[in-house]
Amino acid sequence: MLLAIDIGNTHTVIGVYAGDSLRAMWRIATNRKAAADELRIVFSTLFSLESLDLSQVRASAVASVVPQLTKAWMQAIKDATGARSLVCNAETAEGLFDADYPNPREIGADRVADAVAARAIYGAPVVVVDFGTATNIEVIDRDGRFRGGVIAPGVQTSANALFTHGAQLPDIALVAPPAVIGTNTVEAIQSGIMLGEADRVDGLVRRIFDQLGYSAKVIATGGLAPVVERYSSTIDEVNTELTLEGLRLIADRAYR
Repeated sequence: MLLAIDIGNTHTVIGVYAGDSLRAMWRIATNRKAAADELRIVFSTLFSLESLDLSQVRASAVASVVPQLTKAWMQAIKDATGARSLVCNAETAEGLFDADYPNPREIGADRVADAVAARAIYGAPVVVVDFGTATNIEVIDRDGRFRGGVIAPGVQTSANALFTHGAQLPDIALVAPPAVIGTNTVEAIQSGIMLGEADRVDGLVRRIFDQLGYSAKVIATGGLAPVVERYSSTIDEVNTELTLEGLRLIADRAYR
């Protein structure tokens, strides 16, 4: 089995593959202070819940945007499974990731994994919108090359900023209201955050198409992708496993 781990600023997503089949997937809160021993306990608990055997893990791939956690996770994987591991980046994805970019080393691991999976699954050109702590938009052109993209504050990040600086504003559920014109404070905030996010993505995607000179399939991923997709006119499909799939493809090539 292969262990694929996407360490984000807010959440960490863990996937277990048997061949190319995703056997299990978990989303847990990212704890920036976690030690390797704590993370090893997380592995043990999650695998037990799904009746999976840690000793069957033969390899792992990690995408991390939290550098101080990368070492702890890698140590936890080694302690729990003894499996060989790789850290995803533009170099370890060589052969699957081709970038028309001034400095490929600065491209985040999650963006690399998303681009690899999107190109492999959907072909080129393709645009990925990843809804996380940041809303990332990745652009793969018709030649299959990563051209860059957009990084903007994510839905929850924007909401947290609003609630922090607006003393009288209530915390709300991140769902869309029944109509764009809110008839109370909660609906008005939901309209601004959720419908505003969908329109922001649509506007940016259209600008990307204008710059490219052609359109492309748009794939959404990340925890809030299914919610935002309902109100977007440019998103074609949601694939919440996209980042993990990219890690699987990178690991398969590295370990074959």
